[in-house]
Parts: sequence; C-alpha cells; structure tokens
Amino acid sequence: MFSRISWCLGATVLALTPSAFAQAEANSVERITIQGTFRSIAINEAPTSVSALNTEQLEQRAAVHLEDTLNALANVNFSGGSSRARFIQIRGIGERSQFVDPINPSVGLLIDGIQYSGLGQAAQLFDISQVEVYRGPQSGRFGADGLAGMLVLESTRPAADSAGLWQLGVGNYGLRQGGFAVGGELGRLGSARFSVYQNRDDGFTENTFLGRDDTQQRSERMARLNVFSDIGDHWQLRTTVHAFRQDNGYDAFSLDNTRETLSDQPGEDDLSLRAARLAASYTGWQGSEVQLAASWLSADSTYSFDEDWAFEGIAPGWEYVSFDEYVRNRSDRTLEARWLSTEPVQWFGLPTDWLIGFYHYARDEQLQRGGFASDYNNRHNAVFGELDLQLNSHWRLTLGGRIERYRNPYSDTNAVQARPSDTMWGGRASLGYLADNGGLWYATLARGYKTGGVNGEAIGRAIDKQLPDVTDFLVARTTFEPELLSSIELGYKWANAQQTQQLTVAAFAQYRDDVQLKGWINEQQTFVGYIENAASGRVNGLELAWRQQLDQQWLWFASLGLLDSNMQGFVTQSGIDMSGRELAHAPSFSVNSGVQWQPIADLTVTLQADGKDKFYYSDSHNSQSQRITLLHANIAYQLQDWRINLWARNITDRDYGVRGFYFGNDPRLEYEPRTYEQFGEPRRFGITFTHHF
Repeated sequence: MFSRISWCLGATVLALTPSAFAQAEANSVERITIQGTFRSIAINEAPTSVSALNTEQLEQRAAVHLEDTLNALANVNFSGGSSRARFIQIRGIGERSQFVDPINPSVGLLIDGIQYSGLGQAAQLFDISQVEVYRGPQSGRFGADGLAGMLVLESTRPAADSAGLWQLGVGNYGLRQGGFAVGGELGRLGSARFSVYQNRDDGFTENTFLGRDDTQQRSERMARLNVFSDIGDHWQLRTTVHAFRQDNGYDAFSLDNTRETLSDQPGEDDLSLRAARLAASYTGWQGSEVQLAASWLSADSTYSFDEDWAFEGIAPGWEYVSFDEYVRNRSDRTLEARWLSTEPVQWFGLPTDWLIGFYHYARDEQLQRGGFASDYNNRHNAVFGELDLQLNSHWRLTLGGRIERYRNPYSDTNAVQARPSDTMWGGRASLGYLADNGGLWYATLARGYKTGGVNGEAIGRAIDKQLPDVTDFLVARTTFEPELLSSIELGYKWANAQQTQQLTVAAFAQYRDDVQLKGWINEQQTFVGYIENAASGRVNGLELAWRQQLDQQWLWFASLGLLDSNMQGFVTQSGIDMSGRELAHAPSFSVNSGVQWQPIADLTVTLQADGKDKFYYSDSHNSQSQRITLLHANIAYQLQDWRINLWARNITDRDYGVRGFYFGNDPRLEYEPRTYEQFGEPRRFGITFTHHF
C-alpha cells in the first residue's frame, strides 16, 4: 500500500519546504467559511477534520450529483446498488444499502438545513454554493445521524442585485442537462433565489436480451427556493422549499459481470420528494440570539429489480424467476430551538461563548413489498449545549454535549412488533492553540452514537419458517443495540495571509463499541439481511490536504487519506469469524491530486486524478474491489457573460466496482457462488454552456 502512496507523501514534504513557500504569488483566494457548525466559522478555525468544495471545484469535476465529488475527498467512500449513490461511508463507517428494514444512517446529510439522511439520491448540485464534509463523530452537533460524520450542502444565496444564470449541457450516453437560477431583492419580502434543473441520460448498461441501452436511464428534476426576510426590528426569517423528482431505471448487475445485462424485467429507482423549512432568528435580547427552526419532508420511493438478473428460459431445470419491489412512504418533521450568545460573557473570569438548545425529530416510514407491509415510527428528543472559552490570546477550549432519547416502535404483517428505545449521549471537548503564524493546533475528544433497531425481515422469515434451519439464529437477533463511537483527533491547519498556501493535517484513532454490522443469509436463492452487534472495532488513520499557488498560472492541490481498520467479535451465520478483518468499504488509502493551469485570464485547464485502494464489499464475505486510478479533465473558457466547459471524467474508461455481492445467482453455472459487481460510471465527456446575467 505504502509504495503506491509514497509519491504523494514525498511531494507533500517537498511542498512544505521554505523554497516551495517562496514560489507562491500574492494572488488572494476567497477564505472559506463553513455553515455546518453551530456558528459560522472559518474552515481553518474549526477544531475538526472538515473539507469544503466550492462552486469552482464542483465545476472542475462537472459534478451533477454528490457522488461525482466523493472520490476527491480523503477517507470518504460511497456504495452503489442503486441508480444514484444513497449511502456514504466516512473513515470506513456507514451503511451500504437498504432493503426491507428501516435504518439509521451513520453518515447524515443536510441540504439547506433539512434532514435528508438516507436520501442521498436527492443531492443534486446545481446552484449549490458549497459541499461541507465533516469527518469523525458529530453527534454533539447533529445527533444520531452524525455517528461517523456529516455532509452539509448549502444553496447559493441571493446577491444584493438581481442576478442569475442559465445552463445547458450535452454529453455521451445521451446526456442532456438544463438549469436556471435567479435571485435578488423582492422589496418588503427581502431577498430570494430560485433554481430549477433537469438531468437526463441513457445510463451505462446495455440490455442484450431486450435490445435496449436505456434500462439504467436517469431522469432527474429538482427545484429549490430560499427567501430571506426581515419581519420586524429584530426578527429574520428564512423560508426554504424543495421539490425533487427522480424517474430512473435500475438494471445494474449482470450474470456475466459486464455492462451487458440479461434481465427481462428491468427495475426502477424512483423518488418523489417535497420539503420545506422555516428558520427564524430573534436578536432583540442584548448579547444573545434565539433561533427557531421547523422543517417537513415527504418522500415516496419505488425501488425494484429483476432478482434473477436473467430471462425465463436461460437454463431450463435450474433457473428461478423473481422480481422484487420496495415501495416506501416517508414523512419527517423536525423542530429545533437554540439560544446562543452573540457577545462573549465572563465565565470563571474567561471570555466565553455559550449555546443551549432543544431538538425533536419524528420520522414515519411505511413499506410495501408484495403482500408484506411494515410501519416504523422514529421519535427523537434531545437537549444540547456548548461552551467556547477563550483561555488566553493563544488557547481556546470548546466543550459540547448532547443527551438524546429515542423510541422506534415497529410492526409488520408478519406479526413482528418491537419498541426499541434508549437514552444516548455524545459530544466533544476540543483544545486549540493559535500559533503566531496563524496556524491552528488542536486536539479533540469526541463521542458519537446511533440508535438500535429491529430485524423485522429476519424475524418474519423465522416466524413463517421459510428458513427452518436458521430459525433459532434469526430469533436471537430480533433487535440490535445502539452503537457508540469514541474518537481522539490531533490536527494542524495553516494558511498564509494571501491564502495562496493552505495545509490541513489530521491524525485520528476511533474505537467502536457494539458495532452494528450487516450480515446475510443466502439459501436456495432466498436472501435475508440482518444487523447484529459485533463486540468492537477500531479505525486509525490520517487526512492531509494541501493547496499551493505556484505562480500566477499554476495551482497544485492534493489530498490523502490513510485508514487502518478492523472489527472484532463478528461471526457470520455460516460460522466464519471475521475478527481482525478490515471494515467493508474502508480502503486503506484514498488520494486526489491535480493541477490547474491558467495561461490567459479567460482560459483555465484542470487535470486531476483520484486513487483508491481495494476494499471489501461486505462485512459478511471477503470479496473485494480492485485498486483504481481515475483521470479527469476540464477546460473552462470565459467569453464575456458566457462560460464554456469541456469536461471528461474517467478518461481511461476504467471499470471499477461501487457495490459487490458474493453468492450463486447464475443457473448456467448451477448457482456456483461468485463475486458480482455494479460498476461506477465509465468514460464520460461533454460540453456545458453557462450564461450569467
């Protein structure tokens, strides 16, 4: 592993030498402010490992969806198994799929302050100003969805003057894109920005049985509105409305492990989503502010696939025929209240910023799968607080905590009923030292948590005796316990005064208790998933990012993630002890590096590469992906109010897996077990025209 990444470490060491510092020009770069913390803060002042991708960086990858960015981020991975990536892993921790049972994601997602956790397919990036990725336990800030990390997306805010853009793009695989955004002042209503976007393509598989190349097609539409209003002398109100529609095909897995499928019943991956949020703030109390927010989300989804991946008659006498469909209805309601200082108060003689708050989250989820139906009602209530003490001109101490009570009653048509409930706590303690050169040294202790739950599908199988040989095994796993994650992180952040050189380094050690791991039972083409608690797990690693303006024409950027993970006390239903093995979807290294060349003021050329080590696809089997290197390019030309982007991703057309299973599903091979993979996108290229007005 280390031979493959030594070039990156060596280049970084060279970049940190004084001679390299001397090469930088005084071209100022916009300072990055992150919004996902309780208070907006400069990214170099946050005592945690966090990355932020701005509009320019998203454009350099021609990123349409969040999944187009994730390979560029250290120690971040994602899983397929759908038409768009829904689940994300940070530092090797995170779910990879959802079938029958409801789940609580280990990595959460916020878009304009609205809870989208588990709905990553809706993370479209048109008119998104910034993507923030928080690594490590974030439960003190975000609750149970922040066990391993959090992703925060923020829409572009309206400018003082009316301004907007429209965008058109075309590319291979039948790509057609169109978007429009406009914002500005609305008189007494304040200011607003509205955006609408549509993306279509034919997908990347060819169904040779049906003679079609669009069974994995994508058709996605979204609209967002944000209105910022002054509703009194001290009251401000933000109104947010979202709508999203996804009508995608799903036909990704092939019996031949190629992009050519044999399905006679291709599936769907559809989502219809509506969401809204009201966020009010009151600043009339001297030295403090009250923030109140309420949000609502409704999501109806259909996920289906040809389970046998073949056509009737492919192997008479051996074949089975099956089509699986999951229809979900989800409704979320969130209430949050915060009271926080706007001016430091004296606490033990020290200038101190403070915050206290209350959080309520309710989620109702109904599933229909053929004749099976389930009902899940998730209720969370939490109180939280934070103190930020300025010890002296160099030292700062931050203490934050959260106590959360949950109830997750579950029932289904198999007569399975369970009411998991518990009280959990998490938070962080950070000590930071601001050096004379502006660099920040910090140490952070953090604790995250996620809820327990019920294995409804597994218990249903046991009750109806479809798997009599493993009934006792399944009954013993009716429910699973909450998981806890403890972390220590040491880091350093530095940027020069002109922001032409930026360095962040974070080393961490994480310990998992009652680890929730996914297991599978595969018997006679019957597939049952369940979650159980392993004894423990650990994850150690490093994240490093560097940007340097070499001169007026050249910019170099690089990031590196290293992971060393294992799990203890996890034994599969077949009796295989996985103790000591790496976690699933936890590559031991991930790297991104590139250069940006600007030969003239209106022309910018960006070349970059993503690298990732092989990783295990599952906790319950040992199939692995391949080590990958992906190359991307972007040429941007500014012509007055027009911007033209020629772009390409995965230039070498590398096949790489984003989801994998190990079982027997090919009747032509008498169901001999083997690894099956869903591949990431192949070579993509296109042209995008953007007009600003």
